[in-house]
Amino acid sequence: MLVAAFTWGDLWRLALAVFLLALGISLAWFFVRLAGAVARLSSFIRGTEESLLPVIGKVGGSVDRVNGQLDKVDRITDSAVDAADSVDTAVRAVSMALTRPVQKVSGFAAGVSFGAADFKARRDWRHAVQAGKDAAARREQDLAEELRDAGAV
Repeated sequence: MLVAAFTWGDLWRLALAVFLLALGISLAWFFVRLAGAVARLSSFIRGTEESLLPVIGKVGGSVDRVNGQLDKVDRITDSAVDAADSVDTAVRAVSMALTRPVQKVSGFAAGVSFGAADFKARRDWRHAVQAGKDAAARREQDLAEELRDAGAV
């Protein structure tokens, strides 16, 4: 009769062999599943790349067109600013051309009025002329201050 001697050392070697076999099978199953996940991820990335690249191209074209339109708007606003400056210059020129004669006419009218009133009251021609000149100068100065204050507001 053949008696097989089975010792504790044989038992732990058998347990270790079973454990390593189960571990190997588990790792093989895990790597197969991991390979499937990586394949699906690779397919997803490839599909995203194929669908996203045309969209990026279209967005780039849209950005180029928007930049072109913004350049046109920039030119329009520059033209509008130039036109406003030209109008401002023209208005200032007309205002300056009209302001000085109006000041002179207003001063002359005030001078004549004050001179006549002074001549009527004092009957002195020289004093009346000087009063008229002083009144004309005051009126021109007052009008200049009023116009300056109106422009500063």
